[in-house]
Amino acid sequence: MSEPLSSAQPARTPDPRRWKILGLVGVAQLMLILDVTVVAIALPHIGADLGLSREALTWVVSGYTLAFGGLLLLGGRAADLFGARRMVLAGLLLFAGASLLAGLAANGPMLLGGRVVQGLAAAILSPAALSLVVTLFDGEERNKALGIWSSLGGSGAALGVLLGGLLTAGPGWPWVFFVNVPVGVLLFFALRVHLPPAQPASERGRLDVLGAALVTAATGTLTYALVRAGDKGWATAATALLVLAAAALYALFVVRQRRARTPLMDVTLLIRRPVAAGTVLILVATALMIMVFFLGTFSLQDHRGHGALATGLLFLPVAAATMVGATLAGRVIGRTGPKALGTGGLLLAAAGMTVPVLWEPTAALVIGISVAAAGTGVVFVVASATALGQIAPHEAGLASGILSTFHEFGASLGAAVVSSMAAVSITGTDSEGFDRGFVAGAVAAAAAALLTLVLTPRTPRDEIRPDPR
Repeated sequence: MSEPLSSAQPARTPDPRRWKILGLVGVAQLMLILDVTVVAIALPHIGADLGLSREALTWVVSGYTLAFGGLLLLGGRAADLFGARRMVLAGLLLFAGASLLAGLAANGPMLLGGRVVQGLAAAILSPAALSLVVTLFDGEERNKALGIWSSLGGSGAALGVLLGGLLTAGPGWPWVFFVNVPVGVLLFFALRVHLPPAQPASERGRLDVLGAALVTAATGTLTYALVRAGDKGWATAATALLVLAAAALYALFVVRQRRARTPLMDVTLLIRRPVAAGTVLILVATALMIMVFFLGTFSLQDHRGHGALATGLLFLPVAAATMVGATLAGRVIGRTGPKALGTGGLLLAAAGMTVPVLWEPTAALVIGISVAAAGTGVVFVVASATALGQIAPHEAGLASGILSTFHEFGASLGAAVVSSMAAVSITGTDSEGFDRGFVAGAVAAAAAALLTLVLTPRTPRDEIRPDPR
């Protein structure tokens, strides 16, 4: 049996406000993750009102997650350089403003612009918030805090679909964005009171804007290739060239990080086995989550004829399953270890995604995606605990940024893949596209489970390289 996860850092007097701060930044993270899927139910209504195509609707999801993920490394570095407190408060205000812009959108470009700025704000806020969680808690408390964090973030995706249904069926789709404004402002004032004073920066440096541009361009190119393949074909020269261009941009990013005086990230962090395993797990889990929500909402509304409100209510079991999976994983990971728990979570997700393919009724769809959501909730906790369980305080912002980057890249890639594979179903009445999407998700989850057995250490202590500092 694996030994419990614990921090390698010396014991220190815990901050008495740590649980209250966790609750506040957890709500902020819930808002950011919720905004990935809150638009899912509203997409058909947005498309009809603004005259958007399938590709444009995909970018309403991917534009947010791409900016979020592509700039998270910059946000993580900024948290280390300028302090998590400053970044959390600045991110909250910017997110509220961008949400107002998106809600007021009268056309596609204005909406996409608001979504991109939302992603920028989320990239500032999310790694700084997670950095606070990592630095405020130690030992078993850190495992519990990460479990709560993961359950809030994971359930936010499912609750976003429920809230999207309620708002779309009620005051209208702009309110899926307007609701963030008062929440963001209230959180700003609450955190301004409760967050500890900003500490002097432990290092000085410059932000690697070129590095951020390269990694964002690389993922944007890959996302565009996947979205385009739905209409133009997967086995085409243009698709192959776009994928090669994305690979070249990723390579340039690595070169830039090795040569820059103040790199955006220490690429050697990804060589550490726990960090590498955690990033792969978070990428796959988020891609699967987005595939479930994208397929589920379009299938329920466009294929099965349910309204926005009914679709949102049907996602209540999905939200509950995500929270249960994440909460239980946070409680048992110290006893089971991440390898067994991560593998089991992925196999559960694979099993759940096969159910809608084998049985047609709506009840089967809801049961299947709920089982899959429980599995991904488990994997979210395993990913966070594995990658961050032994991170030093001065690396917390950077490591949190890396993990969150792969989270959002997984969302972008998952939306692009499933949109392309289910294109015929999203734009028509044929259900075969939905089946192909669920099968692709099940295969990806099963393959990731095998990779987890090889890559994930039995405990995060395994193969941790000593900090050169």
